[in-house]
Amino acid sequence: MKLKYSIKLVVGFLIIFQNQLLIAQDFNNYVQDLNGESITIEMVAVKGGDFLMGADTNDAKRNDDEKPNHKVQVDDFWMGKYEITWEQYDTFVFGEFGPEQFKSKDKLNNLGIDAVSGATPPYVDMSFNMGKETHPAINMTQYAAIMYCKWLTSKTGVFYRLPTEAEWEYVCKKGKTDEASNLKNVAWYDENTNDKYEKTGLKEANGLGIHDLLGNVSEWVMDQYDTDFYKSSPKANPWNKPTELYPRVVRGGSWKDTKDKLCCTARGQSQQKWKRRDPQIPKSNWWHTNAPFVGFRVVRPKVQPSKEEIKKYWLSVIEDYGLN
Repeated sequence: MKLKYSIKLVVGFLIIFQNQLLIAQDFNNYVQDLNGESITIEMVAVKGGDFLMGADTNDAKRNDDEKPNHKVQVDDFWMGKYEITWEQYDTFVFGEFGPEQFKSKDKLNNLGIDAVSGATPPYVDMSFNMGKETHPAINMTQYAAIMYCKWLTSKTGVFYRLPTEAEWEYVCKKGKTDEASNLKNVAWYDENTNDKYEKTGLKEANGLGIHDLLGNVSEWVMDQYDTDFYKSSPKANPWNKPTELYPRVVRGGSWKDTKDKLCCTARGQSQQKWKRRDPQIPKSNWWHTNAPFVGFRVVRPKVQPSKEEIKKYWLSVIEDYGLN
């Protein structure tokens, strides 16, 4: 009996190892299903490598915070083909917490999530009237975007997070996103919108098959904004881990920006005034009232971190929100 059990155990481990090996070798585009939900998320495989991050020091058209350019290496990862839409975001908001929208503190505490304040009237007016469904979700804080990634990870068993600033720029440059002969073919910005964002995927994809990387809405990344970080940035998978609530980095420019801000190297930064009409005291960790130009997309590293590493990651990226 012991021999038979041992053989079965060894065979079981071999099958698990073989499945993990096949998964590791299968680095292709895929569609992520969510258990029990009707939505899916399309992911694009991005082969990592070296690239020059930032703008040329002698480029007078670019801002000083985009310089100096420096060699950076990023590992393989998948990136969302589109920005997260209202359909996808509301599955988290309403599906997880019900139509009262984050009112149950007990349920939130049981999930390890802090109490979430409801959306204020200014938020509702500015967001919903500009378009829902397959329009990009907007006005969430970086914290809310991170918590969406945490929820997505728990729903799928696959680790999802926001991109680092380096990963985002790598995809932008590798896909030659800002090298299009006509920027209007790939991006929504102040010259071709009706003072609002548009549905995702209406413009041409970049060379990697990723849509709306520039324009439409700016996108949260993981990094603290620091004008001097490039001067001492590590080469391998750089991430300027946040130590303060403001400012954080957003990338890509939005529907309200001029074309000079729709560039692979342009860096935006979060501001306290994005919450200036929030009547709540203290102001919400989850919602902005004055940032209908900010959204996000998700990434998945090719190498799945261990459960311990994932747990440590969630703690490290949200602990500083106690500073608010």
